[in-house]
Amino acid sequence: MSRDFELPELLYLVAALRWTLALSAVAFAGGFVAGFAVALLRISRLAPLRWLAAGFIGVVQGTPVLMQLFLAFYGLAVLFGVRMDPWPAVTLAFTLYASAFLGEIWRGAIQSVPETQWEAAAALALPRWRTLRLVILPQAFRIAIPPTVGFLIQLIKGTSVASIIGFVELTRAGQLIVNVTFQPMTVYPIVAVLYFAVCWPLSLLAWRLEARLDARLGAAGVP
Repeated sequence: MSRDFELPELLYLVAALRWTLALSAVAFAGGFVAGFAVALLRISRLAPLRWLAAGFIGVVQGTPVLMQLFLAFYGLAVLFGVRMDPWPAVTLAFTLYASAFLGEIWRGAIQSVPETQWEAAAALALPRWRTLRLVILPQAFRIAIPPTVGFLIQLIKGTSVASIIGFVELTRAGQLIVNVTFQPMTVYPIVAVLYFAVCWPLSLLAWRLEARLDARLGAAGVP
């Protein structure tokens, strides 16, 4: 027996949005920290560390996030007897996913800073780590803003695959509502609007931050 799409169903979708946002925030925060470490390993002077980081990035970027989610939820239980609830499983999978992509984004931003900046700092006898912290990273930060925010938006939308292991986020909530209302052309447009309401302000924020940093650095105007 079906029922109409009314206020309780809408509130259920809005409530599910908080889990999408919570998963995205936790995964992005964990990926932020781990991704920075991965980026530093990628620019390390020690070849084994560079190879290790490159291998990690290659494996994560070269496999579907859905497969990584399956491995976190089912694989650990089968291979090592470690059973995880859906929440820690999706957190682990998406954190690793975010760390690989953010690590490569920030590695590219760091290496895009002209080599002359390193040389100038060396001429002032600055140690490598102080050069990185005081000279390179402030410039790399501005370069990394657009792709970092772009990845965050991708991460928010990508959390929809978490429903495959029973984690109820926005997309899964939409599926559940469709199952009882049989009104997909009402439910899914509302789901899309909720995603848009979250992702579009992030894009605007990225543009404002980029423009502000351009002004501070005396860069050319931003489109």
